[in-house]
Formats: sequence, C-alpha cells, structure tokens
Amino acid sequence: MTLKQGKTRRITPLQILLLQAVVLVYTTSGIFAKLASERGFLSIGFILLYGAEIAVLGIYAVLWQQMIKRVDLSFAYANRAVAIAWSMLWAAVIFGETITAQNLIGVGIVLIGTMLVNTDHA
Repeated sequence: MTLKQGKTRRITPLQILLLQAVVLVYTTSGIFAKLASERGFLSIGFILLYGAEIAVLGIYAVLWQQMIKRVDLSFAYANRAVAIAWSMLWAAVIFGETITAQNLIGVGIVLIGTMLVNTDHA
C-alpha cells in the first residue's frame, strides 16, 4: 500500500472565510443543544430545539462536504479547531458563562496552531 504524494493546494482568503462560516454553523448546533437541555425532556420546547440542532447538523454536513472537496483535509480539520473559540464566545454571550484566563490561553494556543497550518497552505 502506498500513500499518494500530492501537492498542498493553495488556499485563498475567501476559502478561509467560507471555512470559518461553516465552522460557525456547526457551533450553533451547540446553542440549540444547550437550550434543549434546559427544557423538560420530550416537551414541545425540547423537541423543537432538538430538531433545530439536528437540522443545523444536517446543513453543516452538506457544507462541510463541499469545503473538503475544495481544500486539503488537513487544512480543513485544523481550521475546525477554531470551533472552540466560537463555542466559548456563544457560552459567554448567550448563556452568561465565565471565560477564564486559562480559557483564553487555551484558545490562543489553538488559534496560533491554526494560523501555522494556514500559512503552510498560503
């Protein structure tokens, strides 16, 4: 078995923005999941929010497939790590959760790693 040795594809700024938009869509599923968890199990609110979560994940799946068709998989997955930053933002803004210095340091490390991967494809 041999591995294919291919060239790294160049990534455009638009592709990076589109990839982040897809990751942003993905993180909204967590918002619906959290909101559903605050409702009574199998209540109307729970079912509607759970349904919204599943719908968002379906939309994300289609968008993600379109992105990985156009960019290297290693690049796409490295950028998906930025979901941690988006999720932390949602947690603070929507749910009033606290962001600690350790949280910010961790997200900073993830963002630096993502930037390093991005520059390899630039």
